[in-house]
Amino acid sequence: MTSSSMFKPKVWKGQPRRALSATEIVASLARLEGWKLAGDGADVAIEKTYTFANYFETIAFVNALAMVAHTQDHHPDLSVHYNRCVVRFNTHDVGGISSTDFDCATQADALLAA
Repeated sequence: MTSSSMFKPKVWKGQPRRALSATEIVASLARLEGWKLAGDGADVAIEKTYTFANYFETIAFVNALAMVAHTQDHHPDLSVHYNRCVVRFNTHDVGGISSTDFDCATQADALLAA
């Protein structure tokens, strides 16, 4: 099996990441439709519920999101149901929310762009 560059995860080593300030988080959330702040302390995250017509569409979205997560090496918490999926991003190694979370949220939304 050959390896394709599109399947190689992003390498974060040597790339500094930091927790965003409350002001930065609010400003970033304002640019995303349907995302909200959830949790607190070390469990703070950005979260969105995506709804679908059926289980097949839900799983198709989850599989597409898995590819985004893999290539970004940034994996969301998912709650998968028959016709919806709740997606939560936070950055454990900074103990909060980073710009990476918003980048991945934007990519998740793009999966369903018309």
